[in-house]
Amino acid sequence: MSKRTQKTGKTARYGPRYGVSVRHRAGKALDRVKRKYTCPSCQYQKVTRKASGIWTCKKCDHTFAGGVWEPYTRASEANHRILRRGVEGATATDMAVIAQTRALEYEKTLSEREDDSESTPAVEEVSEEATVDDEEE
Repeated sequence: MSKRTQKTGKTARYGPRYGVSVRHRAGKALDRVKRKYTCPSCQYQKVTRKASGIWTCKKCDHTFAGGVWEPYTRASEANHRILRRGVEGATATDMAVIAQTRALEYEKTLSEREDDSESTPAVEEVSEEATVDDEEE
C-alpha cells in the first residue's frame, strides 16, 4: 500500500504523529516565529527572533523585548499607546474613545434619572404663565 499524502512544510518532521489539527496549529506558530518583522527603529523588515521573547534587527542591531511568538502583541500595542499619550498628549483616536465613553456614561445617568423619576410620584408644577392667564379671565 502506497502513501496517500505527503507531509511537507515546517511540520514535515512530525510525520503522521500528533494529528492534523495539532500539526496545522504548530505550522502557523512556526510561521509566525520565522517571519521577518518591521524594525521599530529603522523601519526595515529585518527583525528576527533571537531567543524566547527577545527580538533583534539584523540591519541596525536594535534589540527589544516582545512576545514569544511575535514581537508585537496586543498588550504591547496598548502599552505603547498609553506611553505615547503620556508623552504627546491625547491623540485623535484617544479623544474619540474618551468622548464615546463619556457619552455612554451621560446616557446611563440620564436613564437612571428617568427611572428614579418614574418611581417617585409626579408633582405637577404650575408655571407662572398659567397663573397669569387664570388671573386675566
